[in-house]
Amino acid sequence: MADSAFYCPLTHEGILAVRGPDAGKFLQGQITCNIAYLGTSGSSLGARCTPKGRMLSSFRIVSVAEGFLLAMSQELLAPQLAELQKYAAFSKAKLSDESAAWVRFGLSGADATLQAMGLDLAAEADSVTGSDSLLAIRLSDGRAELWAPAEQAEPLRARLSEQLREASLNDWLLAQIRAGIGQVTGPTRELFIPQMINLQAVGGVSFKKGCYTGQEIVARMQYLGKLKRRLYRLRVASEQPPAPGSELFSPVHRSAVGEVVLAAASEDGVELLAVLQEDAALDGHIHLGSLEGLPLDLLDLPYALDSNREIQR
Repeated sequence: MADSAFYCPLTHEGILAVRGPDAGKFLQGQITCNIAYLGTSGSSLGARCTPKGRMLSSFRIVSVAEGFLLAMSQELLAPQLAELQKYAAFSKAKLSDESAAWVRFGLSGADATLQAMGLDLAAEADSVTGSDSLLAIRLSDGRAELWAPAEQAEPLRARLSEQLREASLNDWLLAQIRAGIGQVTGPTRELFIPQMINLQAVGGVSFKKGCYTGQEIVARMQYLGKLKRRLYRLRVASEQPPAPGSELFSPVHRSAVGEVVLAAASEDGVELLAVLQEDAALDGHIHLGSLEGLPLDLLDLPYALDSNREIQR
């Protein structure tokens, strides 16, 4: 189901807006990705970290008139807005929750539909194109996101329904899992540094942009190569996806060796992304919830980790 053409309302995320003359300068000191790379036709994954490099949020950012929009887990938006507003007090940047002002749809196999709307979206990951008030964003696995002002929600949904199947959010998340894109949610806030969810492998961390909160820890982990926990894709024979933050266990340590990042039902059970200790993953005996829990099988990710390539951003 996740591989067929469909559209899906992305109701699980909200939009944090940062606008004003200093919006780019302000964000550059707060987030892991490089604002300078976006221009008017690019987007990026990214994260905001604590001074110790632990992720407070992850997001997709896109530039718009007078600023930037960041799509992130709905439950993280209010705390991130409150925290960032403290730092923006002396900056010409205005922060607000624009979730109610936008509607977002996830699209799979829908390039012809986008073209019919005047959106000729490039195949390159993170590309952005616009037409009138619509924005289309290319994802790394070929899917796309369509953003529009909220007042266009119903006519846009009707137009999509004419050509595409409406899928559940589970289908969208399953495709995200298969693309190997981790995401911070409420239960996993401050659990991981960016490299633990492979954010640097999917363009969400810049090692050339200079200082930002947590940068020293993130850079040190990249250059010294001492990371012992990272993102893996797994499958479990279960009907119910485990919640983010659910613990995974291994007889290697006879204790918890990782946490679920994201999970979704698939055709033959549940697929998930989890941060695991490397030695436990190499041993391969991973169980959900306890040492006696359901066993998990390791699956491939669609990309390779390459520290030399990653530090070129």
